[in-house]
Amino acid sequence: MTEQRTYPQGVTSWVDTEQPDVEAATEFYGGLLDWTFDEATPPGAPFRYVVAQLDGRDVGAISGPSQIGQQGGSGRVGSDGEHTASWNTYVAVDDADAAARRVEQAGGRVVHPPTVAGEGGRSVVALDPQGLEIRLWEAKRRLGAQLTNAPGAWNFSDLHTADPARAQAFYSDVFGWEFSDVGFATMIRVPGYGDHLASTVDPDIHERQSGVGVPAGFADAIGWLAPVAPGDVAGWKVTFTVADRDATAARAVELGATVVRTAENDWTRTAVVRDPQGAVFTASQFLG
Repeated sequence: MTEQRTYPQGVTSWVDTEQPDVEAATEFYGGLLDWTFDEATPPGAPFRYVVAQLDGRDVGAISGPSQIGQQGGSGRVGSDGEHTASWNTYVAVDDADAAARRVEQAGGRVVHPPTVAGEGGRSVVALDPQGLEIRLWEAKRRLGAQLTNAPGAWNFSDLHTADPARAQAFYSDVFGWEFSDVGFATMIRVPGYGDHLASTVDPDIHERQSGVGVPAGFADAIGWLAPVAPGDVAGWKVTFTVADRDATAARAVELGATVVRTAENDWTRTAVVRDPQGAVFTASQFLG
């Protein structure tokens, strides 16, 4: 049996999307990313949570509208009072209560305190000092994404902020993150994460990422920090790996989505997509 992937404290570990219509969302993402779905909530539960899988491994989830937005979370309830769709990013923590206290001590705000999510674990919803939402996950049975960086799976979550320096101070205090300016972007690192991967699910990571042009410390990378672009919305942005950017973008449109923009660089070809219910994500084709 393949060893389960685990996430040390401070590593982004999970993504999910809250959608007004769960069935419509499963049809879209199943058709776009080849996901299958496992119902995680018991019959009669007040909301739905379905776990997305590729080849039988957990890659993310889709949930129905929660009450979180009505308690102050960002991007959950629109001006008309209707729930809006969005993607959420979770950071692994060893102790949800202690992590929630660190958030408040560093100037953030806990919107939804540590809450038991069945046998899966405990979650926290918080806002950083700029009002950007981040979620915390203390894993029990559900350890986090079990497949990443493969076509159809989560690649990275990146933070786009109006004040990168303020963000660095907060997230360093709460999670121990380190930040490296590599010229084209600022890399977010959790020291020792590469060693953790090498000793568990990715024994060749250091050799694979030691080539010319690979930023120092890239094995410890968990995402990127960037200034929010003019006209864009600040927050955590979710990226999924795809085999073919153009084919994915065309398929997304067929399924009712909108391609917001496309871009290319030396490493990737990307498309920012707004799904039929309004949640935005990036599809990224690696050119290596």
